[in-house]
Amino acid sequence: MRDPNELRRIAIGVGLGIAAAVVAIAAVEFPYDVDAPSSAEDLEKSRRYYAEAYRQPDSAGEQSPSAYETKYLQIAQEAAETFHIRELVEAFVASYGLQNRPVLDIGSGRGYLQDAAGDYTGLDISTSVRRFYHKKFVLGSATALPFPDNSFDGAWSIWVFEHVPNPEQALRETRRVMRDGAVILLNPAWNCTSWAANGYDVRPFSDFNLAGNLMKAFTPIRFSSSFRAVENVSVGLLRRFAALTGGPTTLHYTRLTPNYKEYWEPDSDAVNSLDRYETMLWFQSRGDECLNCEGIAGSIFMHRWPPLIIRVHK
Repeated sequence: MRDPNELRRIAIGVGLGIAAAVVAIAAVEFPYDVDAPSSAEDLEKSRRYYAEAYRQPDSAGEQSPSAYETKYLQIAQEAAETFHIRELVEAFVASYGLQNRPVLDIGSGRGYLQDAAGDYTGLDISTSVRRFYHKKFVLGSATALPFPDNSFDGAWSIWVFEHVPNPEQALRETRRVMRDGAVILLNPAWNCTSWAANGYDVRPFSDFNLAGNLMKAFTPIRFSSSFRAVENVSVGLLRRFAALTGGPTTLHYTRLTPNYKEYWEPDSDAVNSLDRYETMLWFQSRGDECLNCEGIAGSIFMHRWPPLIIRVHK
């Protein structure tokens, strides 16, 4: 039988090792990035990319869409069907009585949600999607919404904010154009991975060199539930502590390098990785109310799903 003092030392050593791992993961994974001015070149590159991604031939005389464009639209459609996005938005509209209230769809793409509400306005950065709309469409950026203050009673945004170079500015703009008591359904792809741009999840090992093979081999570990749990708790608690200092928080996120040449998998073109808990704190620190949050522990652990539903209080 082992000496109780030896068992105590082992327990202390294990505890210290776990604590050190938590601190190390928090230091590495902490979202240090904040909004910075985007160059005109970056904005134009993004605008061109989405204009081409949504382009379809108007007639038989036009050039057929490229394999890239077809793949982009196919993946987007499959994801929308898998996650029941139309049903999600329709339930949101019905639950909060928005059927005939002015609503805004931020990053509306080809307008596949335009019939979810009667008084609908779609906004997108792409110059090629206007012809898909039979309801109001406005060309514009999420970071500079072309609407007066207090214009809408509701808004939704589906898989958009992870593609916005300055997401906090987009959140400010969204909140600005909402009326007091308005509700927002915010559903970006939370916690996008840095390896999606290179397709490590879907490409074979033979596509990569030694460093790439190591990265591909390690991605299942980094995306495992246990690693994510440690990451979310350590970073989440740090952000909760920061939020307690008082006043509106600054949105922290991880800036990513998008792949605008090959769309390997969803979020290959993401420019940032947003955390659901961090975004919730951003709204709450401004006096807004989260209508589907689960307390501190639940909110920290639910990092990939569901969307945030926010009621704005001005």
